[in-house]
Amino acid sequence: MTVPGYQRHYAPVRQRRTGMAVTSLVLGLVGLPTLLLCGLGLPLAMAGLVLGVVAASRNTEGRGIALMGIGVSLVTLLVGALGLFWLLSNAAKCADPDRYPTDADRQHCIEREFPFARPQPTP
Repeated sequence: MTVPGYQRHYAPVRQRRTGMAVTSLVLGLVGLPTLLLCGLGLPLAMAGLVLGVVAASRNTEGRGIALMGIGVSLVTLLVGALGLFWLLSNAAKCADPDRYPTDADRQHCIEREFPFARPQPTP
């Protein structure tokens, strides 16, 4: 009970500082589907990884979220790196002049290996 005219003084409530950890998790999750947009997910996952490491080292409140963000960002980077490796290895195979001596042969290889690169007829 307080005396009239006086207020109780409470200890200030410390605000949770989990912004970087949540941002890391969101960037890692958003990076996975955006890998299909010309690899845009790779820089997003890199940013998520950096923010997750910084958030995990700074505070203990959002440490679990930061670790999840680090894990998701690493998975996104791994999937993106494997996709990039597959793409470049198939492109190098089609560019081999011993296997495909003419431009028409190379073009046929590209159309076979990368079906999404076929020109679409315009209506």
